[in-house]
Amino acid sequence: MGPLPRPTDEFIQRDTGLHAPALTPGYKTSVLRSPRLALIAIEQTLSEITAPAFRPEELGPLDHDLILNFAKDGGLPIGERIIVHGIVRDELGRPVPNALVEIWQANAGGRYRHRNDKYLAPIDPNFGGCGRRLTDANGYYVFRTIKPGPYPWRNRINDWRPSHIHFSLMGDGWAQRLITQMYFEGDPLIPDCPIVRTIPSEEQVRGLIAVQDRAAFVPLDSRAYRFDITLRGRRATLFENHVQGASA
Repeated sequence: MGPLPRPTDEFIQRDTGLHAPALTPGYKTSVLRSPRLALIAIEQTLSEITAPAFRPEELGPLDHDLILNFAKDGGLPIGERIIVHGIVRDELGRPVPNALVEIWQANAGGRYRHRNDKYLAPIDPNFGGCGRRLTDANGYYVFRTIKPGPYPWRNRINDWRPSHIHFSLMGDGWAQRLITQMYFEGDPLIPDCPIVRTIPSEEQVRGLIAVQDRAAFVPLDSRAYRFDITLRGRRATLFENHVQGASA
């Protein structure tokens, strides 16, 4: 088996060709906030190969349960109850333990609990729309939540965002930092979304779509969706004919 990566190892160079370009006029807000000059590549230093370390006791017992963590006086949020779970790995297939996974989302009506969200859907008094947890030793995470609703947005006059959950991940180095969105299998709004349409390939779009996982359903309670996430990996010497992360 190849050697495990060390905390001082650098991370693999990011392939910018796999990511959506910063400037995509069909996604109108990218016009004002995208860089106009070529990005500068810098050597990785201690600032890039390290990151804050989190302890389980720093998180609350209900931080990962969006059905209960904002509920008031025995009430529960309105909407379809779901489980979202998966494994966080690096690009060489190795699990990333103790990664901080944070999520935020709209409620079942498609409205965020945010002062700038003026959509006509009502605020749910029992739903805060955010949660967090750490991955376990195998890189596994799980959340319980309400399936978010789609909502209109002022990109073009009749553009709608598909149902989605925002993810923020912090691994063991700043170079692994990832902010992304998860969509739901079968949503007809996905192909027409101007943000999704900036993604270079169909394969990459599929990587952002959670698939229904019937084996993880909670009977008479919740459906489940599986969403695995890949972060950048640390460089390590690879043994020929061996997949990193596999058993010897």
